[in-house]
Amino acid sequence: MLKNYLLVFLISMVPIIELRGAIPYGLAFGLAPVPTYIVAVLGNMLPVPFIYLFARKFLIWGCSKPVIGGICKFFIVKGEKGGRKLEEKAGRGLTLALLLFVGIPLPGTGAWTGTLAGSILDMKFKDVLIACMGGVLLAGIIMALASAGLLGALSAVFAVK
Repeated sequence: MLKNYLLVFLISMVPIIELRGAIPYGLAFGLAPVPTYIVAVLGNMLPVPFIYLFARKFLIWGCSKPVIGGICKFFIVKGEKGGRKLEEKAGRGLTLALLLFVGIPLPGTGAWTGTLAGSILDMKFKDVLIACMGGVLLAGIIMALASAGLLGALSAVFAVK
């Protein structure tokens, strides 16, 4: 059982999969929902400070390198352009917009991407941390409900016949 919780923790740290894959894994193996949720949230949040502190620096460093320069420039330009666009639309609500982006349980919208976006936008660490934590908590709740079948049950109740 401890092995399965460790796997939940490790799966939740993997980019793209994150807790969106870790929670269904844990519940599928019969782990208790609340501890699975907590372990997945902790695992998903562990990389956030490292991504915030080092991702932008790595991309800037990589721009001048022959093999990875093109892709690093692409991510910086794309991130800054997308970030500025989000910033224009969100205005002062950028932290909330980032929280909702991270909270949508779809591949590519998790804590890794949200933290990278916050880093590229030069958002304050505290704001990125709040947005990512809130988003991860929200995504975790949605995934736990979906994995437990509650969202399916609700959609059946409210389905128009």
